[in-house]
Amino acid sequence: MNDSRVISLGCRLNHAESERIAALIEADRDTVVVNSCSVTREAVRHTRQAIRRARQSHPHARLLVTGCAAETEREALGEMAEVDGFVANAAKLDARSWNVPEPKVALRQQGTRAFVGVQNGCDHACTFCSIPSGRGTSRSDSIATVLHAVEARLAEGTKEIVLTGVDLTSWGHDLPGEPRLGALVASILDTFPQLPRLRLSSVDGIEIDETLFELIASEPRVMPHLHLSLQHGSDLILKRMKRRHSRTQAIDLVARLKQRRPEIAIGADLIAGFPTETDAHHADNLLIISECGIVHGHVFPYSPRDGTPAARMPQVDRPTIKARAAELREAVRATRDSWLKGLIGAEYEVLAERDGSGYTPHFARVALPEGTAPGTIHTIRPTRIIEGMLA
Repeated sequence: MNDSRVISLGCRLNHAESERIAALIEADRDTVVVNSCSVTREAVRHTRQAIRRARQSHPHARLLVTGCAAETEREALGEMAEVDGFVANAAKLDARSWNVPEPKVALRQQGTRAFVGVQNGCDHACTFCSIPSGRGTSRSDSIATVLHAVEARLAEGTKEIVLTGVDLTSWGHDLPGEPRLGALVASILDTFPQLPRLRLSSVDGIEIDETLFELIASEPRVMPHLHLSLQHGSDLILKRMKRRHSRTQAIDLVARLKQRRPEIAIGADLIAGFPTETDAHHADNLLIISECGIVHGHVFPYSPRDGTPAARMPQVDRPTIKARAAELREAVRATRDSWLKGLIGAEYEVLAERDGSGYTPHFARVALPEGTAPGTIHTIRPTRIIEGMLA
């Protein structure tokens, strides 16, 4: 979410939090906020660019930086003349951090899908990741808090709720009784039978509990779209990343889901050129795209983050990383093109966005007739593909 005074970068959780920040500072027309990201060096570069653009657009405003880069890159960002100050990532949803009173409703409808953050922080120690230092330890919102947020979104006319978090599938471990994410999803569906669509953001497949698996596999209102925090297709690289799943476990999870729900679309995060990655490891990374049928791929060229164990490992040279990332993207594109062709001719319920397109339940983008009202759901039978989009 990017309005003129709250600029959001990075993950879906950041965008969900930016909507709440925008509500908190709505009456303060003299403040501009950059909600930053530091997951890669490229993300930090985008953060610095966003700060410069924000200052150019608002030369007299108080420009504050929050988000992960406000923690991990504070010294460097603090040297930028454009920055007036920082708000700690852990405190950015507290009205006191912005010197404003708490609004009655700290939410604003910005799109046709509503991102609801339910968890923050991470207790894992992936060797490439600096997010724990930017977000802190894992913390879960209570079921009551989440239900209140969903209720507010439904009152605004939202047709699709997207649950998001830094480590979404760890939700509940710090709550009484240690409930699992499946219990939260079931509670939302039971409480709001009028909610037509519920979607999950990125999940860690090894943490999918039995209840959640059953809901993904069989509940029509849980969208048939699963985005996995996969990261790599080689067991040795996964071990060096300190991931908790194996290649076989990831492939088996997808196979079991597709057996129960054949139409499910799989997305995944994949890192190219992780330290020590050989040609054989890269070949495994390429192969898992077809083995899992990954049609929504987020490919990240590896970039070392200061203070992480991976930054001290033997590095792959940048031209090789760039070439391997391109090969991964091409493999995802080929898999996606084949998948899209298979969708032609069938009917889908498409949620209209504000840009003239919409999304099927399995997150295929569809061009909609001119004048289609955003936030409405229409039955569409695509007949062709135009520039990677059904039409």
